[in-house]
Amino acid sequence: MNFVEELRWRGMLHDIMPGTEDELNKGITSGYIGFDPTADSLHVGHLTQIMTLIHFQRAGHKPVALVGGATGMVGDPSGKSEERNLLSEDTLNHNVSCLESQLKKFLDFDCGASSAEMVNNYDWFKNFTFLDFIRDVGKHLTVNYMMAKDSVKKRLDGETGMSFTEFSYQLVQGYDFYYLWKEKNCMVQMGGSDQWGNIVTGTDMIRRKGGGSAFAITTQLIKKADGTKFGKTESGAVWLDPAKTSPYKFYQFWLKTTDSDAKSWIRIFTLKSREEIESLEHEHGQAPHMRILQRSLAEEITIRSHSEQALQTALKTSEFLFGNGSLEFISSLSHAEVLEVFEGLPHFSISKQELLTGINGTDLLAEKTQIFPSKGEAKKMIAGGGVSINREKLADSAYVFTPANLLNGKYLVAQKGKKNYFLIIAV
Repeated sequence: MNFVEELRWRGMLHDIMPGTEDELNKGITSGYIGFDPTADSLHVGHLTQIMTLIHFQRAGHKPVALVGGATGMVGDPSGKSEERNLLSEDTLNHNVSCLESQLKKFLDFDCGASSAEMVNNYDWFKNFTFLDFIRDVGKHLTVNYMMAKDSVKKRLDGETGMSFTEFSYQLVQGYDFYYLWKEKNCMVQMGGSDQWGNIVTGTDMIRRKGGGSAFAITTQLIKKADGTKFGKTESGAVWLDPAKTSPYKFYQFWLKTTDSDAKSWIRIFTLKSREEIESLEHEHGQAPHMRILQRSLAEEITIRSHSEQALQTALKTSEFLFGNGSLEFISSLSHAEVLEVFEGLPHFSISKQELLTGINGTDLLAEKTQIFPSKGEAKKMIAGGGVSINREKLADSAYVFTPANLLNGKYLVAQKGKKNYFLIIAV
């Protein structure tokens, strides 16, 4: 497939340096994208760049993922209104290791000439002294040139200004491109549209310091149709690490996408062909309430980011909370994952010791917990068939619960009416 054309029809392409397509048409080309380790996980905001590398490899080229152990120590000022806190070396090393593990899930590192490669710019900066850097790298770009960049101008015009550390970032990233061009024949750097200035600094450095030429491609920055920031929810960023954002919540983030966003995101975040997408759009148009686009998007990106098993857990969790699904899936979850499923729902604790002698239904619901305000109200609703424990109707308020009723030896899930769930934890 044609890489640039693929980005173009998917609505991902933002800008491309003249001559880039000709270079890519010559044969297998190495191209890279940098990921700064500002946290110990990537989030959905990084997925556009991950998908770009996936498309690059699928087009027969060689993707290089640069994890910025060195640039992470400086902090990219692009799109930032103030300088971010610098991380310790130990934290950065931990973050780098986590990002490397995540990126290996998306790219093929063993497929011959187009095998993906992972690099860390700390490897070539760790022995680069400050004096050597400003003499061998800094002399190739003027201060006027560096100050003309948008990322610099915006900060200089703002209230906080810009430290020399951040001002030097474009030199460091520019040298990355020069190093990869010289040592690994890397001809193209890719990134979000806010990275154009930093990428062009690299192509200029290659021309001035190395007497060669290199190329640039940037992708659109993803926004929601309503103008709000992509990848953010009320509880914060949507992470690729399942310990930070459970597969269920990850799946739900995509499932809750609006129709207009789903139409653009299914092009950007899946590998479905144009024909498949147009067919799904037609189906969706026939029955919008079925959310066919959203389901297809959520399923594919959950499998790619996590696994088929994680998707099935997410589907079963959704079916339980919003349908009539069973509770069997809970047996495969850790305590933290169970708490994630019931986040935002009332939790109560009871004594496992008391369960050994047994607790009857009304005591459980109105005395040991506050699911009902009184035993009388509990009895009334039980008699009316409005209470379930672990998906089973509670037919008799005198029924005695023991440890044998616990899910995973720890939980009771109470349901009052159709929609009100409560988690009871035996401790």
